[in-house]
Amino acid sequence: MKKKSMWIYLMVVLVIAVSLYYIFGKSGGMQEQALQKGKKPVKVDAVVVSPSELINEINISGSLLAFDEVQLVNEVSGRVVMVNLPEGQFVKAGTLLVKLYDADLQANLKKLQIQLESEEKIFERQKELMQINGISQNEYELAALKLNALKADIEVLKVQIRKTEVLAPFDGVLGLKNVSVGAMVTPSVLLATLRTEDKLKLDFSVPEKYSALVKQGMKVSFSLANTDEIYEANVLAIENGIDINTRNMKARALVTSRSANLIPGAYVNVLLRLSENKNAILVPTQALIPRGEKEFVAIAKNGTSHLVTVKKGIRKKSVIEITEGLQFGDTVLTSGILFLKEGTKIEFSNIKTGAL
Repeated sequence: MKKKSMWIYLMVVLVIAVSLYYIFGKSGGMQEQALQKGKKPVKVDAVVVSPSELINEINISGSLLAFDEVQLVNEVSGRVVMVNLPEGQFVKAGTLLVKLYDADLQANLKKLQIQLESEEKIFERQKELMQINGISQNEYELAALKLNALKADIEVLKVQIRKTEVLAPFDGVLGLKNVSVGAMVTPSVLLATLRTEDKLKLDFSVPEKYSALVKQGMKVSFSLANTDEIYEANVLAIENGIDINTRNMKARALVTSRSANLIPGAYVNVLLRLSENKNAILVPTQALIPRGEKEFVAIAKNGTSHLVTVKKGIRKKSVIEITEGLQFGDTVLTSGILFLKEGTKIEFSNIKTGAL
């Protein structure tokens, strides 16, 4: 009986031992395989850091304007008696464009001029009498005062007559006329528009963070909305201050290109080149690894990955500038970086050299 119990006891022990083998032995083997698998090199792509050209440029909107432009209006109210507004034609500075009725003023001027002739003769006689003490000093001075007052009245009348004329203030091309002979006009009525023909200016606004980079004389490229042709301009002036509403700085450039397509008032796309660096360190954007407040890139070092803290600069569509943390000749890993740790073994699938 004791022998039989012994055999049963041995059989139970054997079953437990076999079970433990299959449970712990097999899983231990799997863990070992996993560890061995983890030790296999990770295949990665990489780029070798080389000097690259980096152009810092921004696209902003702008408007073309005539270099000089004025809305022609009359200074006084009146009836139009003459119109010389050849639409779309060039006129010289000083050309009489619109004339208002001034017959009443001209009649008064003629009357005063006749009086002036008479007063001048009287003054000459008074002057001769004064030399021989034929009149008093007071009488002589009153005659001179009367003559000078009459001359002043004539000058005032001439100014009033001048206000009935609208002259071209500068050489330019006329726009569409808005008046005809016989119309009653006031100073609020727009007669026409005059613009310079041969010079255009370009107005645009620069975001505040780029304002310090815009300098007088720098070149600006721009294109029209309906064409890919590139035109040139040079910065003339910069507003000395930032607009508190838009946080932009206004700038103005003189257009140096000539084309019939360039028309005042046209909307344009401005390409502003702010800086240029021919020895920049550029890496693909996917190589950047953000972790918390810091950013890293993985570089190859003795066949393993090594994480380096970097500072970034200008970001482009597919590359980003690195200002600190890398140097020329470093091999930056660009793929498989999510599986990399410090010291992970790596194997290169593709290495790119040359400027990005």
